[in-house]
Amino acid sequence: MIIPTIPRFRQIFTDLWRPLTVMFFWDVLVTIVYFAQPEGYTDFQSSALSKTTLTLFGTVVALFLGFRSNSAYARWWEGRILWGLMINASRNINRCALSFVGAADERARALRDRIIINQCAYVHVLRCQLRGTDREEPARRLLDKTDADHALKFTNAANALMNDSAMAVENARREGYIDTMQQNRIEAIFIDILDSQGGMERIKKTPLPMQYRLFPQLFVRVFCVFLPIGMAPYLGIWTPIGSSLVALMFLAALRIGDDLVDPFANTPHDLPLHAMCSTIEVDLMEGIGRKPPKMPEPVHGVLW
Repeated sequence: MIIPTIPRFRQIFTDLWRPLTVMFFWDVLVTIVYFAQPEGYTDFQSSALSKTTLTLFGTVVALFLGFRSNSAYARWWEGRILWGLMINASRNINRCALSFVGAADERARALRDRIIINQCAYVHVLRCQLRGTDREEPARRLLDKTDADHALKFTNAANALMNDSAMAVENARREGYIDTMQQNRIEAIFIDILDSQGGMERIKKTPLPMQYRLFPQLFVRVFCVFLPIGMAPYLGIWTPIGSSLVALMFLAALRIGDDLVDPFANTPHDLPLHAMCSTIEVDLMEGIGRKPPKMPEPVHGVLW
């Protein structure tokens, strides 16, 4: 996630310089052709693409872009809400393990630590699964070799870790460290966690409908092609500059939708999953007296 509030014009230029360059040369070509045509043709061009026609076309394109950007942002914001719920649920698991299971003896401490460390590993593995990155590093860093090997055998290793935590809770009940009411309370939190995971996987695996992806891109490109033709009679030699600036706004709006549509894409525009998982790990590890990791810092204004 980009942290600074000031726009990073270098990033904007990096994302859009190719289509803008093509657009500028097209604007220059249209302007040259316009001044080289006979007067009658220029009058026809002016009437065929009048200000009203161009404005109506641009309004329709802007409506399509608005719908697309709103839909993309809704997905991004839902992802943030789900991870906020994950942070809260992880803290609740930590509190229940500390207060319910406790540290009466070595076995109780082992079960307590297993539940809490599993939760730390769970969120990091889930982060890697959503981003499509290597999930072995956090699993092997937090778990012992046997537990890590067991979890990584599964396609959904995060779900396997949650099942292991549920078994640890059941063992704690069976051995008398917690009662049935406390076990049900912890299970309710596990259900909230898995509901959040299901919502994240739904966002990740369900793209925007084809119409939301295809038509705005098509209409923006068609609009940019006709834009200098309609602006040339009114801007004259300034057409390349004016047309390129308008095209920049439409292309930037199109790019915003592309950047926000997948909040787990491991790009500068997605959610700071690593920072949120590290927040969970710090809170939980401090609860059992273990050294917490260092919180990640923004890299070139981006918090990952």
